[in-house]
Amino acid sequence: MDWDWNFVWQIMPTLIQGVKITILATLLGSMLAAVVGLAIALARRSDNRLLARSVGFAAEFIRGTPLLVQLYFIFYVLPDIGILLSPLLAGVIGLGLHYGTYTAEVYRAGIDNVPRGQWEAAKACNLSHRQTWLRIILPQAVPPMIPALANYFIAMFKETPLLSAITVMELMNQSKSVANTYYRYLEPITLVGAFFLAISLVAVVLLRVLEHRYGRIAK
Repeated sequence: MDWDWNFVWQIMPTLIQGVKITILATLLGSMLAAVVGLAIALARRSDNRLLARSVGFAAEFIRGTPLLVQLYFIFYVLPDIGILLSPLLAGVIGLGLHYGTYTAEVYRAGIDNVPRGQWEAAKACNLSHRQTWLRIILPQAVPPMIPALANYFIAMFKETPLLSAITVMELMNQSKSVANTYYRYLEPITLVGAFFLAISLVAVVLLRVLEHRYGRIAK
């Protein structure tokens, strides 16, 4: 089968729409993962052992099961108990929860890396628990975490094709729809690879910038 440029330009608007959905799902999923990860990290440091162990077990369970299974559960099983979500919302929640368990470990490592003297200094200054976290601990812990969090951002982007399993019309699903309609697979599948490669390369360059900038801060 020969490459058909006319067909490429014909299907390009459809694929670009898929790219937009892919990027949107990645951005929203990343924001949710950042919040969920921080919540898990803080809960696991709680003095309440029941809370810490319960959250720890839930995080290990989510991290130990495939993302695809979790997406199926959120989209196809939850409606049986009255929780009906749109495909995109279900996908974002699935990505956010799954990767939130990984970012939690990044947060925990960053927090543990803050010198113990900083905690003692905050206590000596009579800062509240909230002030200690917001003004002392997190400002020092977060910058060194950013490169690792960015790595998970890229990994999440590469896993968005799994959202096609729950009917999200992201890039991969759009390409399959085009291919099945016209019975041509060379151009749409090749373009999917090209889009993912191009966006990933841009993300890697930005990641290197973050590593260069925040790596020096960490030192």
